[in-house]
Amino acid sequence: MLRNRYPSKLAPMATTLLLLVLILAPFPSVSPFSPVDYDLINCGLRAGDVVDADHRVFTGDGSRFPSSTRTVQLESTDSRLASASPLYSTARAFHYPTYYAFPIRDRGQHHLVRLHFHPVQNDYYNSYEAEFHVVANGFLLLRNFRIRKGDTFPLIKEFVIPIASEKLEIALMPSGKSNFGFVNAIEVISAPADLIADVAQFIDVDKNERIDGLLKSGFETLYRVNVGGFKVTPFNDSLWRTWATDDQYLATSQGSEKINFGGRIKYRLGGSTREVGPDNVYNSARLIRSSNGSVPSVNLTWSFEVEKGYRHMVRMHFCDIASMAAGMIYFNVYLNGNLACANLDLSHMTNRLLASPYYADFVTDDMSSGKLLVSVGPSNISLPLAVDAILNGIEIWRLNNSMSSFDGEVCAEFAWRSWRTEHRSGGFLSLVAAMLLLLSVSVYFQWRRTSSAGWSRLPVDISEVSLKSGSQFSSIKT
Repeated sequence: MLRNRYPSKLAPMATTLLLLVLILAPFPSVSPFSPVDYDLINCGLRAGDVVDADHRVFTGDGSRFPSSTRTVQLESTDSRLASASPLYSTARAFHYPTYYAFPIRDRGQHHLVRLHFHPVQNDYYNSYEAEFHVVANGFLLLRNFRIRKGDTFPLIKEFVIPIASEKLEIALMPSGKSNFGFVNAIEVISAPADLIADVAQFIDVDKNERIDGLLKSGFETLYRVNVGGFKVTPFNDSLWRTWATDDQYLATSQGSEKINFGGRIKYRLGGSTREVGPDNVYNSARLIRSSNGSVPSVNLTWSFEVEKGYRHMVRMHFCDIASMAAGMIYFNVYLNGNLACANLDLSHMTNRLLASPYYADFVTDDMSSGKLLVSVGPSNISLPLAVDAILNGIEIWRLNNSMSSFDGEVCAEFAWRSWRTEHRSGGFLSLVAAMLLLLSVSVYFQWRRTSSAGWSRLPVDISEVSLKSGSQFSSIKT
């Protein structure tokens, strides 16, 4: 029979090939992320490019602003800043509404918009006195924004907004008592399609239900935390993100331990990708174990300050890098003390693969305390002497409100109206002052002309002798 022609040679080879297919099939090859839209602008740079600390090339914005526009190129007089961080040694200052327009090819997708701020030491401009609004395609990103001396610099404001038009127009305008604003750098990067999912689980005191429509929303990044690991810099993230350490956010850490994994993170088709979370987030974690076979550990909790009046989305990153075998971790997930997920089985979510990433999105608007609590803890079916809970990363975004704003119960048009009002009132007062001055001058000269036109008629009872002999009335003329 044909199937038995070359059994001794082909059988071992076929077996080897089959084993290779089985081993490699769950872990597809991953090519580096290449965004369709990728604009990095160094504001205020006269010419050429600047390479930042993460080896990215930022192009100067000089060609975007002809000399006739009312913007100013700022250059720091601090040589130490220029040598340590050339990206922040320049800035673009503006006294009137200023626009940056970016052509969009990847339409219908969310885009990352990052605004960089760093005080520029300059003899004529004090960066701490600047106050301004920022609007992007109908979204109010920042309102009456100003940097403060207590901020950690560089200060980077990151937004993820949907863009359906052919261009993204970012407008910046002075506000309040300030007559100028500034910006050091701008990034516009098309996000991968799987970065934002349309559905999430809505968690409240009395609700735990699925919601959809998130692809229509914009997001402001508030926190991005590498749980149990070290700080991840943009150089080690395919979307050039920064992941902070979790120590400062830990509210309860009793019995917790950090763990690091030196093996391969197994990304799956249809699962989390490196653009959702990099290896350096999934190969470290913080976990809790039972103190003995019968006493479960307490919940592990992180606390984050948030602003009331908004919905927030929490993304929790999981990767079982602690178990010796599949099916050994079962735990609960809580948001503000409300049960978000019971008896989470990571093995079930990852097709029984260890060291395979999984993430879950939760939305909540329960912010009465001004804090958002994220917790993981043991469930009723946690196994004795096993890991009771594990977490690798946390991301928190603020969703735009019904007015497409991330900064107050006002819309983008409010920023335009406020600037026009402030600008118009300032111009009106100047015009009134000028008119009053002209009127005063006119009255003065009219009075002078009238008083010097001729002598007044003298009283009839003054004698001719008196008129001839005295000059007492000569002083009437001015």
